[in-house]
Amino acid sequence: MDKTLVILAAGMGSRFGGLKQVEEVGPGGEFILDYSVYDAIDAGFNKVVFVIKKENYEFFKNTVGKRLDGKIKIEYVFQDNKILPFECEILQNRKKPLGTAHAIYSCKDVVKEPFMIINADDFYGKDSYIKGMEFLVNRLDNNYGLITYELKNTITELGEYKRGICFSENGFLVKLVESRVEMKNGEILIKPFDKKLSSYVASENELVSMGMLILDSNIFKYIEEKLVEYYKKNIDNLENYEFLLPDILSDGICDGKFRCEIIKTDAVWMGITYKEEVDSFKKSINLLVENGIYPKKLFKKN
Repeated sequence: MDKTLVILAAGMGSRFGGLKQVEEVGPGGEFILDYSVYDAIDAGFNKVVFVIKKENYEFFKNTVGKRLDGKIKIEYVFQDNKILPFECEILQNRKKPLGTAHAIYSCKDVVKEPFMIINADDFYGKDSYIKGMEFLVNRLDNNYGLITYELKNTITELGEYKRGICFSENGFLVKLVESRVEMKNGEILIKPFDKKLSSYVASENELVSMGMLILDSNIFKYIEEKLVEYYKKNIDNLENYEFLLPDILSDGICDGKFRCEIIKTDAVWMGITYKEEVDSFKKSINLLVENGIYPKKLFKKN
């Protein structure tokens, strides 16, 4: 059975100001997602599925795809609003993408096995892929996994960040609270998007989700059911509503469809939310190269 990594690469970085997935950050011109695939291969993954926009296909194929040729099995999936349950066909006319849950749903024809998902513009660290592979190999049926990070390992003082705050019991996720997080003068303020919840000062060790999940192909059927349900509930706001994976995850746990185990990593997450973070990110990568964690050129020609 394939050990599959699904990389969500269809989004644009609005605060960053462009397609940050393909910002060159490595000394050999590598993108962030090159390091993700490199770490995944090291951990034992043998198949990668890129979820992209159709108009970016040639670019991806001739850059990342060319570098990975012969290193790992590659599939490309287009996030297209035409990929929908027939009850939601009216959404085909929507201009904006439908969100991360729909991006995962777009993979239903090429992913038939358990898989791990990541975001293309996030650097997760080697330990997270090792922990993800261990869970993927040993998981029980109906158990999903969520790789979690200590909050202090995911933010800087440059501005606000969106983070999924994890609440758990007995090692399993109870709910994800999508929140704005800001660090000032060493203090971390959590501001939940849900206005019914109060803001609070958080511990730096609080666990957060960075979108690294281990799922199985049963999720596609559940997402399809929820797409229809959400469509009916948001019939008056179809152009703006987003079908987000954290919502699907929380609903599935609440409905008793699956459980989601908390998997803690000590890795330091890195990303580029703001333009000002580009130089710092590149310096961090170069330091890892200097320390022998990564080669100067990730993928040599065959």
